[in-house]
Amino acid sequence: MELKVEGRNLEVRKSWQDRIEEEKERLMRHHPGLILNLRVTIEETTSHKQGGYEVRLVTGVPNDTVVVKRKGDSVAPLLVEAFDTLGLQLKELQRKRRQTSKVPEAGGEIGAGLGVIKRLSPYESYGFIFADDGREIYFHENALKDLVMDQLAEGDAVSFGVTEGHKGPQATWVRTA
Repeated sequence: MELKVEGRNLEVRKSWQDRIEEEKERLMRHHPGLILNLRVTIEETTSHKQGGYEVRLVTGVPNDTVVVKRKGDSVAPLLVEAFDTLGLQLKELQRKRRQTSKVPEAGGEIGAGLGVIKRLSPYESYGFIFADDGREIYFHENALKDLVMDQLAEGDAVSFGVTEGHKGPQATWVRTA
């Protein structure tokens, strides 16, 4: 990981540099391979309302950039707070990426297929699809996409996603083909 530390309107102290190195190592342990580069900017500000310093972390990660800014009176606690916040943001980023790229788990969608409506029970809000592979797939009206039970008839061609339900294969979504 590439690390760049810069001071604006001040000289970066060795104690701050050491703290940055410690925090960088901690981030790398908790998020291996995620951080491509990190730029730490410590700036002395002139406004007394904002505090005397601003710490800014700009972190490059694959397909994204994470920025954290903290203002206050003392650099060391600002560094700790900024790195803690960055760690939380990276953790959240990884969680979101895992959710969007999840491979179906047990109980998740295991496939898709084509078939025809074999049997409908519109008053009970369910039906069965006879799949091209010979299986009988249960579906509930909540799985219907862009249609309602009244628009279906036995023999209609449909496409569907399937998962393993408690009593066998179950459609996760159903559309007319």
